[in-house]
Amino acid sequence: MSMSQILSGMEISASGLTGERLRMEVAANNIANLHSTSTPEGGPYQRQSVTFSAAMSQMMAPGKNGVDDLRGVKVIGISSDTTPGPKIYDPGHPDADETGHVAMPNVNLSREMVDLVTASRAYEANLKAMETFRQMAEQALGLLRGLR
Repeated sequence: MSMSQILSGMEISASGLTGERLRMEVAANNIANLHSTSTPEGGPYQRQSVTFSAAMSQMMAPGKNGVDDLRGVKVIGISSDTTPGPKIYDPGHPDADETGHVAMPNVNLSREMVDLVTASRAYEANLKAMETFRQMAEQALGLLRGLR
């Protein structure tokens, strides 16, 4: 068994930590732009979301028969939600149209809070998995030291 195979559990959890951290940052950015009616691109802020993919690697080893092995997750990208946001009537607003309506961002605070909590819990789960792996490795090293 190679060292990379031994540490693969750590790498999988680390990829999860990286992905969930990005998810929390994107949710926080969405919340921060909840009332941004103007962007450099023009129009109101559009909600962003993170897209994940399972990271796989092809292992050609005896007994594996070329079966894909999981290698955690990877972020494919951050995409914009193009659904239109609500329009409110505020004729005094600088971004109001000729009828006095302002196009608001399509960010829903409740949805963003759920995403933030979900990402936080997934982050904690990956952190706990890394902690458990570290404890198991320490115990294995202790057993090996005792065999000498």
